[in-house]
Amino acid sequence: MPLRIVQSKQNARLKGLRKALASPGREGLVGLEGPKLVEEAARAGLRIRCVFVAEGFERAREWAAEELRLPGETEILLVPRPLLDAALTTETPQPVAALAETPAWTWAQVLGCRHGRAALVVVLAGVQDPGNLGAILRSAEAFGATGAVSLPGTVSAWNPKAVRASAGSVFRMPVIAASEQNCLEHLREAGVRILAATARGAAAPADRLEMTKPVAVIIGNEGSGVAHDLAAKADANVTIPCPGPVESLNAAVAASVLLYEASRQRAMAAGEPSKPGGARR
Repeated sequence: MPLRIVQSKQNARLKGLRKALASPGREGLVGLEGPKLVEEAARAGLRIRCVFVAEGFERAREWAAEELRLPGETEILLVPRPLLDAALTTETPQPVAALAETPAWTWAQVLGCRHGRAALVVVLAGVQDPGNLGAILRSAEAFGATGAVSLPGTVSAWNPKAVRASAGSVFRMPVIAASEQNCLEHLREAGVRILAATARGAAAPADRLEMTKPVAVIIGNEGSGVAHDLAAKADANVTIPCPGPVESLNAAVAASVLLYEASRQRAMAAGEPSKPGGARR
């Protein structure tokens, strides 16, 4: 693996990293911060264009070869620590970063067609907090969702905070961006029942709805929930009964509970025992 020394902030690769972190997902590139995320991305099969390591990071070449198992032509750039820190977004930057290509997911993958599973799709409708979005993707992977759809007004799944909050799930969970109309058309053509999550109004409790068959759950904006016009296009509204004195749940928590309920129903229908250990990491 070629090891190059970078001394200028005008270096084209370093500028590309800054651009990818500032405009995540554009031009099909994402900036990754920290060895753990870089390793997760490599294991998930993302194409790593180049790796940045701070001067003083011992065994940089060996780490890239042993942990990342990258092709021999992948560049490793050795960067002065202050220069690399200035390009990163975290308050306490780590000595490793990478520039990677984002996966080109398809509707067939989001719907689980290639694995023969009943679709379990999360529709993100105006989720604006990257921490919430990342947590939703992590829960989606944990509870067997087939994919997610990001509607206009939703923060990018490649936002650095979303990537970190997903703990690597964003690398493996199929996520595509689509207009509301395009999303609904694809779901209906695939025979997917569409549920809109709500904390108010007429809605069926999650455990009273059939979720073993193909289903999509719409999770709305943190403050206003699912827009009324979008909720009206759903097949049913679903809610999570809360005996405590709270008006609503956090978007990520609500999505996690609904995904768990779908997973629980599917496991029972298949006669599978519940699997412990979901809280690791």
